[in-house]
Amino acid sequence: MMHGGMMRQIAEKEEEKARNTSLVAWRLIRLLKPYWRMVAFSLGLVLVSASMQGLGPYLIGLAIDRFITGSDLPGLLWTSAALAATFIVGMFATRFQIYSMSLATQKLLADLRRSVFEKVQALDLKYVESKQAGDLMSRLVNDIEAINNFVSQSLIQMISAMFALVGIMVAMFLLDWRLALASLSVVPLMFLMTKFFSGLARRAFRKTRTTIGDVSAEMEEQVSGVKVAQAFNRTEVNVRQFSERNAANRNANVSANAVTSAFGPAMEVLATISTALVAALGGYLAILGLVTVGTVVAFIQYVQNFFRPIATVSQMWTLAQSAFAAAERVFELLDTAQTIEDAPDARALPRIEGRVQFEGVSFGYDDKRMVLKDVSLDAAPGQTIALVGPTGAGKTTAIGLLTRFYEVASGAIRIDGHDLRAVTQNSLRSQMGMVTQDPFLFSGSIMDNIRYGKLDASDEEVVAAAKAANAHGFIERLPEGYQTEVGERGGMLSQGQRQLIAIARAVLADPRILILDEATASIDTRTEKLIQSALNTLLKGRTSFVIAHRLSTVRNADQVLVIDDGQIVELGAHADLLAQNGLYAELYNRQFYTPPEEAGTAA
Repeated sequence: MMHGGMMRQIAEKEEEKARNTSLVAWRLIRLLKPYWRMVAFSLGLVLVSASMQGLGPYLIGLAIDRFITGSDLPGLLWTSAALAATFIVGMFATRFQIYSMSLATQKLLADLRRSVFEKVQALDLKYVESKQAGDLMSRLVNDIEAINNFVSQSLIQMISAMFALVGIMVAMFLLDWRLALASLSVVPLMFLMTKFFSGLARRAFRKTRTTIGDVSAEMEEQVSGVKVAQAFNRTEVNVRQFSERNAANRNANVSANAVTSAFGPAMEVLATISTALVAALGGYLAILGLVTVGTVVAFIQYVQNFFRPIATVSQMWTLAQSAFAAAERVFELLDTAQTIEDAPDARALPRIEGRVQFEGVSFGYDDKRMVLKDVSLDAAPGQTIALVGPTGAGKTTAIGLLTRFYEVASGAIRIDGHDLRAVTQNSLRSQMGMVTQDPFLFSGSIMDNIRYGKLDASDEEVVAAAKAANAHGFIERLPEGYQTEVGERGGMLSQGQRQLIAIARAVLADPRILILDEATASIDTRTEKLIQSALNTLLKGRTSFVIAHRLSTVRNADQVLVIDDGQIVELGAHADLLAQNGLYAELYNRQFYTPPEEAGTAA
């Protein structure tokens, strides 16, 4: 009983996979709908090409029976000219059909790439953080390329071959139904063989797509972390781990290629059997005078022409499994549900003053554990709120909820009385600015990276923002000034320089609410003074939330929130919290300690 149940489950799973493959194939075809005119034009040319393929053998048989045996030279010449014309027309029809279909499929692929990129840009951080960046890149690059190889080449060949098959079958039955049936006698075996090999290929190519995603993810991670790997002497271990994933991908591709390479010879055997049947039966019928020699010769040509597109369709269908496996992964990404979406009646958030209220906010990354528990706070416009607490207490999570990168599980967050869930995300984030501990710079010039905060800003506005951020001095000292290329992720600049550019970008954006996430944590003392001066300028007149381990910003904050285990355990000004001698005082003495004379001076 158990064995039978397992067999049923396997059969149901295979049936579901086959059904999914059909849905994926149909979905790919539907993507061509906007370009139906080009597709229709291509299909028209396919009909012309198929007709020419069906007409060629008939003209050869006609030439043998009527003109060669009858010694009719003019008729033979006219037939030869007609045969040449069919080849020429077929050649041009195929040429323009391929061009037109290629144009349509490339437009489809461009649309698909854009859709995938837009989806990745809009994905919830919760989803992005749960996936490896390399795997997402593999879907955008490797999987799209596998689809490209299919729709731009194999799909066209399959469509042409299928139309050619229909044309040849019609011509064969019109010429002689007995020889036609003999020719098609091996077709059931061919379909069974195709189904068998397609099943093997589908499973093999699914594995190749998964393993190439693993390889891309491993490569992206190890290349990004090569500095750390060298510092900890982990390069040999990393090479070994990568080799294991690379070997898994190699083995998967070898298995897939073994399936496809075995399929071709098997089809050739069946084609040879069919040709032998036609030759034997045709010769027998010709001896009896039931068919002409020309008809037999024409049928042998038809059989050869018939099995050529069948072999093409079968081989391309097997190879298409790679594209379908890739498309499954791409469509899975496109179908990922957004957990944070604008409400149907969401309205644009008007220009805000900057009052922020957390009202009994709770949140967890999963249902098992709440990271924030019933958090409430009230920040007046222009106030600076410092968030401190042990690592993992929930400080960064609170900021993620304020920017609506995550959705509250219960409670509400309001800005100037507006519930964040009732306003559009774009209008909310357009009035927020963020400077993180490790600022992200894009490949391009310093000018472009600062202008990222306000895309329509003039050069003069960019320079003014850089001056306000104390970045103008070091930029001017660079050989190409504001046109200096920063390299990938800003790798050509120091950590402090990247931070100053990030602050300049925030100054240019002129946000009403500013978020500083450990903005001075990795900066040397000299650069910190420049950054702190820039931050003082940036903080003026803005509601600011600061996650910091440096004393100056915390001391000057209007409110210090001490978060521990997802709850606000202490709230007040710096001096008041020190006097309470609680968790803040403990953190201060352990992490924020300064000599007594400096503390007295600051006071």
